Amino acid sequence: MSYQDSRAEDLRRTVVSLEEKNERLTRALTTARGQLLQMQEQLRQVNQPPLTLATFVSADITKRELEAVVGGRRMRLAAAPSLDLSSVARGQLIRVDEKMVAVEPDGFTRSGMLASVLELVGIDRVLVGTEGGAEHLLALAGPLLHGNLRPGDSVLVDLRAGYAFERVVRSDVEQLLTPEVPDVSYDDIGGLDSQIQQVRDSIEMPFRHPELYRSYGLRPPKGILLYGPPGSGKTLIAKAVANSLSRAETGARTYFLSIKGPELLNKFVGETERQIRAIFARARALAGTDVPVVIFFDEMEALFRTRGSGISSDVETMIVPQLLAEMDGVEALDNVVIIGASNRADMIDPAVLRPGRLDVRIRVDRPDREGARDIFSKYLVPTLPVAQTEVALHGSLEGALASMAESAVERLYAQDESTALFDATLASGSTRRIRICDIVSGALIAGVVERAKKHAITDSLAGRGPGLTTAHVLAGVAEETRESVELAATSTPQDWARTIGLREEVVAVRALQGGER
Repeated sequence: MSYQDSRAEDLRRTVVSLEEKNERLTRALTTARGQLLQMQEQLRQVNQPPLTLATFVSADITKRELEAVVGGRRMRLAAAPSLDLSSVARGQLIRVDEKMVAVEPDGFTRSGMLASVLELVGIDRVLVGTEGGAEHLLALAGPLLHGNLRPGDSVLVDLRAGYAFERVVRSDVEQLLTPEVPDVSYDDIGGLDSQIQQVRDSIEMPFRHPELYRSYGLRPPKGILLYGPPGSGKTLIAKAVANSLSRAETGARTYFLSIKGPELLNKFVGETERQIRAIFARARALAGTDVPVVIFFDEMEALFRTRGSGISSDVETMIVPQLLAEMDGVEALDNVVIIGASNRADMIDPAVLRPGRLDVRIRVDRPDREGARDIFSKYLVPTLPVAQTEVALHGSLEGALASMAESAVERLYAQDESTALFDATLASGSTRRIRICDIVSGALIAGVVERAKKHAITDSLAGRGPGLTTAHVLAGVAEETRESVELAATSTPQDWARTIGLREEVVAVRALQGGER
């Protein structure tokens, strides 16, 4: 190779080396530039002045101006070119820079004060009540403008901004206000035909034939009281009323607000009254849709006890007047009926029971023999697995079930020592023997059948044959009787007098399998 060729090769290698170095330098400079820009952005963010959060009210898109509440003051602000005013909702937070220019949107407030909705004003405002009885008229923020707000609801509010932002579900109140649509019919209730007829005449007739009542100048009853011993079917009747009032021809279903007395009691002053107001406000709102609303107060004596009795802490001195005010407020309201149920009607304040409030009082008593047979027929149904020996003995499945019911009724209403629970000594000095038939109820009969089913399952698992038999039903009766005897030995005379419904005072109880009390 000549000298010139060697020199040219060296120069070519030098050029390649320099190009590689230049490429590496370019990459290093590019990386450094990126890092420098990133540091400059971080420095800009660190040195950026704080942004103020304001509540958006309205906007003038043509002038690029908006109205907002900043620190409790309503102000007109300029909008940055990057802010899309058409996408900002009422009550939404916006960010405002140090020059008081709205630069970008934010979210909605998620914390603050809770208030109770009293009334909807138009389509975009609401009247709310806060603690201490104060009332405020507020605007509805974007999420609440879709018509899902009702009187009695709890909402998140900002009184300084003048907005209600969000509906808050409070389980302690909402579980009382959730309208239930019962599926219980009158056919599901046994042994109470006369009481059911009274209820239908008192409640359903005004709803079914309002024009006849108006022509005679009659006012529909505002409410009824179902009273009697426990387990006799008072709650079932109330549910059946709500179901029967449903208007099948319009597809509307009756609303059933079930209120259990002890659920409303609250240790904080005014809370129970507030919940009562919420219940009636919800009833008015639901009834406004031309659908019947049934308000059912179970265990009424727990809440509306006679005032001044001194038996309790006298909280009823405030609760009873609140109920009376609400009941009188229902006077001009259509489609609302109040049903009360109580085991101790004598403990309810007389003002609640006077005519014009709970006009109709119906005693739901213990079933007689025929009523007990009817109740058994509701639980001993043909869908149950019945032993083939029973079917063969009585000729048919229906005959076997009827025979089981008859055997159980005969056992419950037998007048012998096996059904005697205790001897009650009355204030007059006389003694009355109390038997199992004196405390028979629908709940007790349901318990007998449940026990019989468990005995049938136990025998089936033990290989003694599948199916329900008369022996299983009688075993259920024996267990219920035994537990009633044990209860007789532990209950006070006053408790048994109320349970049985004796008009005369009981001074002593002697259990036939226990000692004297």
